[in-house]
Amino acid sequence: MANTVQQPVVDPGKHPNEGFVSEDARRAADQVRTVKERQMQALTLQRENILSQRTSSPARRAALEAALAQIEGQIEAMR
Repeated sequence: MANTVQQPVVDPGKHPNEGFVSEDARRAADQVRTVKERQMQALTLQRENILSQRTSSPARRAALEAALAQIEGQIEAMR
């Protein structure tokens, strides 16, 4: 049986009492937000790891630069 408890939608552009969303929808939105936050944290950690690495090898440096560009592209796409 679906949960029919209604929760107000908090939208900065609306008055808090104007809209309502079901508890199930709120939970689903929270879950999506949590997954996105975890993905962003993982990408940020990967970026920091790449930036912390030092190498004198031109091939390794090129690989790190390519990886950094890819990660920064993914971070930008998530924003």
